Amino acid sequence: MKFFVSIVAIGVLSYISGMYFPWWGIAVAGFVVAVLLRQKPAPSFWSGFIAVFLLWLFLAWRINAANDGILAGRIGLLLGIGKKPMLLAVITGIIGGLVTGLASLSGSYLHARSKQ
Repeated sequence: MKFFVSIVAIGVLSYISGMYFPWWGIAVAGFVVAVLLRQKPAPSFWSGFIAVFLLWLFLAWRINAANDGILAGRIGLLLGIGKKPMLLAVITGIIGGLVTGLASLSGSYLHARSKQ
């Protein structure tokens, strides 16, 4: 249960922080939730990864739909993946997921360290 609450909390905080702060606000959201909800390291990493992977995947898809794929096509050509907007959205999600997953893992380790 704590795993799913963590996913939702990180997703909501990441979305809100994205409106007011730079992109790396997702890391702060993951770190804070991991410190407050106190999970073991592996579930903490995966909850941060899944939350932002799904969030950024959805946001990339929504942006792509809003501009008829023009932006994704041009970015895809710059990255050498061609005009594949879904692949670009997955790459974007993986990057965001790794950032937040590692921040959540750090928060989990901070809590584990404070027990000693």
